[in-house]
Amino acid sequence: MEYRYLGKSGLQVSALSFGTWITFGNQIDDNLAEKLMIKAYDEGINFFDNAEVYANGRSEEVMGKILQKVNWDRSSYLVSSKVFFGSGGKKPNQTGLSRKHIFEACHAALKRLKLEYLDLYFCHRPDKNTPMQETVWAMNHLIQQGKILYWGTSEWSALEIMEAHKLASQLNLIGPIVEQPQYNMLHREKMESEYIRLFSTVGLGTTIWSPLASGTLTNKYLNNFPKDTRLNLRDLQWLREKSVTDNKLQTIQLLNEFSTEKIGISLSQLALAWTLRNKNVSTTILGASKLGHLEENLKALSSVKLLTNEVEDFLDNILGNKPQLPDY
Repeated sequence: MEYRYLGKSGLQVSALSFGTWITFGNQIDDNLAEKLMIKAYDEGINFFDNAEVYANGRSEEVMGKILQKVNWDRSSYLVSSKVFFGSGGKKPNQTGLSRKHIFEACHAALKRLKLEYLDLYFCHRPDKNTPMQETVWAMNHLIQQGKILYWGTSEWSALEIMEAHKLASQLNLIGPIVEQPQYNMLHREKMESEYIRLFSTVGLGTTIWSPLASGTLTNKYLNNFPKDTRLNLRDLQWLREKSVTDNKLQTIQLLNEFSTEKIGISLSQLALAWTLRNKNVSTTILGASKLGHLEENLKALSSVKLLTNEVEDFLDNILGNKPQLPDY
């Protein structure tokens, strides 16, 4: 396993990490969840990603029971949670980034995860209804209390991240060190254009999600639509309609042919290696509903060396979506 520093912080994260969105407490049973976490840890993964909204808190409960059972040295792994969407409640103050919800959500996550502190705590989305200063202060209070060690953002704009850093600098507080954006071959704009200045100025780290574009950057959807897939879940029909389109499937078919015939690796390994070749990616979050999928995807790290400049140029021609660098 390769380890990278999370932005300009001193925190080291495994280049491949493990996330539980959709799977834990929902798509797979707890026994398989345990096997997946143990396999990930044994292969050198040290970062496990979660959120209050995943399965309405059930995902954190499952992870907490596993962590308690395996009893790994707490200094050997990192756990994150995220705050914004809540864990199912719809009443006022049960969602968002107010000080009240941030504190209560953090305490609830710690209880579910059976941990004394979170290594990373993400603001899962920006909150237009809460002053940025309130959110930045709340995160700093949690750091001072020892409930979290670092905080970050997820799917924030570059402008919003810079506003948080400006306020933190003015108030002598700690700004966000990490952003968790979607990044894959089909979704590139933020990582390759919008955030470019943040990498060199504030030293932003990234824990990217959906590197396989919800499983579409594999060969599973090229023929018959499989039944045992997340895109067949009733509450994810919107994701299926957005992800599996004729245009995308044509591109994916070309990528699959190139990866298997020209390079000799699976499409999923190519897609994961492609994200890891970006020096601004601190860690690529893997999700898995089968042990075999995780085992295959863990091999992506050794495939990065196959992505030469010539290969990347060829892939860009297939994708046709390389973002233009901003004009500064």
